[in-house]
Amino acid sequence: MGLLLKEGIDADLIKTALVSFFSIGFLIVLINNSSVFKSRLPNYSLQLAGLIGNTSFLGIPIAIALLPTSTINFTIGFDLGTTLFAWIFGPFFLQKKEKSNTYLNFKELLKAILNSPASRGIIGVLLVYLFRLEGVLGDYLWIPARIVIVLAIVIVGTRLGIIANNKTRFFNFDKGIKYSIILKLFILPLIIYIVSKILNFDLNETSAVVLQAGTPSAISTILMAEAYKTNQKIAATILFTTTLISIITIPISTFLLNITN
Repeated sequence: MGLLLKEGIDADLIKTALVSFFSIGFLIVLINNSSVFKSRLPNYSLQLAGLIGNTSFLGIPIAIALLPTSTINFTIGFDLGTTLFAWIFGPFFLQKKEKSNTYLNFKELLKAILNSPASRGIIGVLLVYLFRLEGVLGDYLWIPARIVIVLAIVIVGTRLGIIANNKTRFFNFDKGIKYSIILKLFILPLIIYIVSKILNFDLNETSAVVLQAGTPSAISTILMAEAYKTNQKIAATILFTTTLISIITIPISTFLLNITN
């Protein structure tokens, strides 16, 4: 919310939020309606881990460190779209259904939308704008927002340390894990790069969304897997592995973006 108030809601933020939301949605539909893709990513845990990135805890700090502040709304927008998709549809995909029918309950869907952290942030920002308090609260909330970002990085490291101390084999790439990793770190950033070119983004704007797309799997994928007791080890393995590999892939992506523009 602090970031949204500081930078404001504009067309760039809305545009990139829609890009991330519908790109992830399109790929989910494509995977589940193609026998080739479905055979390699047979469950939603693999699919979500390959599409939902750590855009809040790593993507935004990386963008702030590497890119001009003028692109911050592209970064925040992508994070917003990703967060909305993850917390609206993730629980529906991962929960165990006793009945065979898979139609969404729209009452539950509305509840999920309202309970989404991203939705709450948007509602809070709209209320602030309604009462014309953005100028006052924006400056005050920007400082704690930056502190939260720093603490978020610490949380990521702590969580990975806990995972590493477990006896899980993190480099066991069975059960579609390797395809989920490839989707997260290579295919999704490439697709977002193509979309950004179609939308005529400049170098910095393209870098903002591609770097967000190339972030490792989000901690939220583990939280949802734990909540619904579904493929927890798979989610943990993909988070751990993509985080390690992204140490190499993110700098390479930055380099390639600079030489191709």
